[in-house]
Formats: sequence, C-alpha cells, structure tokens
Amino acid sequence: MPVTTPYNYKGRDADGKVVKGRVDASSEAAVASRLRTMGLSPVAITEAAAGTGLNREIKFGGGSGVKLKDLAIMSRQMATMIGAGLSLLRTLNILAEQSANKKLQTVLGDVRDQVEAGTAVSEAMRKHAIVFPPLMINMVRAGETGGFLDGALEAVADNFEKEVKLRGAIKSAMTYPVIVLIMSLVGVLAMLIFIVPIFEKMFTGLGKQLPAPTELLVIISHQMVWIAPLIAVVAIAFAIWWPRHKNDENVRRRLDPFKLRMPVFGALIKKIAIARFSRNFANMISAGVPILQALRIVGETSGNWVIENSLVEVAEGVRQGESIATPLSKQTVFPAMVTQMVAVGEDAGSLDTMLDKIADFYEAEVESTTEQLTSLIEPLMIAFLGVVIGGMVVALYLPIFGIAGAVGS
Repeated sequence: MPVTTPYNYKGRDADGKVVKGRVDASSEAAVASRLRTMGLSPVAITEAAAGTGLNREIKFGGGSGVKLKDLAIMSRQMATMIGAGLSLLRTLNILAEQSANKKLQTVLGDVRDQVEAGTAVSEAMRKHAIVFPPLMINMVRAGETGGFLDGALEAVADNFEKEVKLRGAIKSAMTYPVIVLIMSLVGVLAMLIFIVPIFEKMFTGLGKQLPAPTELLVIISHQMVWIAPLIAVVAIAFAIWWPRHKNDENVRRRLDPFKLRMPVFGALIKKIAIARFSRNFANMISAGVPILQALRIVGETSGNWVIENSLVEVAEGVRQGESIATPLSKQTVFPAMVTQMVAVGEDAGSLDTMLDKIADFYEAEVESTTEQLTSLIEPLMIAFLGVVIGGMVVALYLPIFGIAGAVGS
C-alpha cells in the first residue's frame, strides 16, 4: 500500500463556495486529482501535522468500532450512488467524508486510496477484514465480477438490516430479565453486607439459639468479607477474558453445543442460527458466489460452532458430487423442513428463493418466541426476586417472631 501523508485542502465548488477538509494522499498532485473528482477546484493544499494535538488517533483494543448498522447504512448509500451513475472513486470519497462513524471514515478513506491506486474494492475491503465481514467482501467481489455491484450492495444492506432487526428483537427480550437478575444480585449482596450485621447485633443480646435460616444468613454474611471481593475479581477477570477468547475454537466447541441443549433458550438459539444460515446462503447464491465457498462463509457467520461444523461436512459431500440436500439431511441440527425445502429448491432451480422463504419463516419464529419468552420470563423473574429477597427478610425476622410468641405465651 502506498505511503500516504495527511493534507489540509481548500477547494471551490461549482457554486463558488469554499470547501475545507483533510485527506490522506501520496502527494499534493494526488490531492489535487482527488479534489477534481469531487467536483472541486483546488485553492490551497498544505501538508498537515499528523499525530499531534487533536489530530492524534486514539485506538482501543478489542472490536472494530464499527457496528453492523453502520455497515448497513454504508452499503445502502453506496448502492444508491453507484446505481445513480457516480464513479466508484467518487462514491467512496463521499462515503468517507460523510460517515458518522470515525473509524469507518478512516477505513473508507484507506479503501478509497487503494482503489485510486488500482486495487479492486473487494480486495481493499479484505485488508480491513476486522471491519468488513467475509459475507460482505465476497458479495462485493461477486458484484464486481458480474457487473452488478449496486445489486450486490443492496443485498448486503438488506441482509445487515434484517440482522440488526433480529439482534434488536433478541436484545429487547433479554433486557428485562438481565436487569431484574442484576438488581436481585445487588439487593442480596447489600442485605448480606449491610442489613444482616445490624440484625445480628440485635440478636446477640437475646441469649437464644437463632433459627437455622437466620443462622445461615449470619454465617454467609460473615463470609462476605472474602466472597464479595472474590466475586468482583472473578467478574472483572471474566469481562477481560471473554471478549478475547469467546471466538476460540476450544471455547466454542464446548459452549455452543451446550447453548443448543439449554431449556427454552436452546430452541431460540437454534432458530436464530438457522435463520442466519438461510439468509446469508440465499444472498451469496443469488450473487453468484461458488457453492463451496458460500457454505464455508455462511458456516462462519451462523454464530454457532455446531452449525459451522455441520456445514463443513455438507461442503465435503457437495465436493464429492452430492446435492446440498443429501448431506444436509444427515445433520441432526437442521430440521426436516429445512432439508426438504432445500431439496425442492434445488430441483426447481430456485434454491436462493427457497432459502429466503426458510429465513423469513425462522425470523418470524424468532420474533414470536422472543415475545413469548418476554411474557413468560417477566412473572418468573418477579417471583424469583420475591422469593429471594422475601425469604431473606423472613429469615431475619424469625427470631423476633419467636420472642413475640414467647412473650404472648
């Protein structure tokens, strides 16, 4: 990749308005050339001081800093501009200038520079694989090869928008129980650390054996001196370790099968994975991506190791000359409805259309299941919170009830 230097520029547009900005380029001549592609007449170009003051880029470890929603918006805008007849270079320049995400601005600026130097846009995206998913890169490559880049980007945008909607539905369903669980945990810890010791001092002067539930609470309260710091340390260590290792092969091989076996939630996770597989596979087939390559990519993007491993075996069967439905039917993770619809789609020559219908069905199932879970979980969590906190309160008042009974008798 050519070495670039940051330049500040002033240019005049067709209406005579002065436009200021900053770009990275290999030379002042390259900046002037880019300004002309933007419809600007260069007025002044000066080299900017990089890496100082507010111009210094601050990077944090972990994650790309670009959300799926940002990529969906970018894909939709890029498809619209290319479909309207704008050149690829000018489209990338506009996207780099107007993107609300600073990280995406920087990445698109580098993609633009590489395209200007003669690199294919899919290859330029591949060099930023942490930002652009394999699905998007391969769809763009297929669109470049087939001459329908705008259509491929529209498909990418549709895919990402539906994925964002799917994630939003799941997040909405899980927000309430997670908040209630955290509140119950905080409430229990607060009672054990602050409330139980106060009651213990009150009970000291009674001179009687405390009831078993009360005695248990007092013992746990004493142990909180080391339990609470241990919980905090474990939570912090897990929060640091999990983002770095959640995608490790050994972790996924052990955790993902367990996810599918979970009561209630296992069925939901399975439906989500199948919906992603079907939608992504349909888009890649319709874009002209080779079947074996598409199977590998959709396995990686399914979000579950069991699905991914199953699709590796399906790809091996296809490589040996079988239809997709035959090895797919041997994988127990895929319901019979999926394999039968895939078989029908292959026979009719409309596999992508059939996969879209499968995805629509399972996305509707996910939405329905999450709504049912929300309705079911809310009363269960309230009951759980009442039993835990209420049980602790009753245990604290048992000695007082005993005294009142003794006085009454």
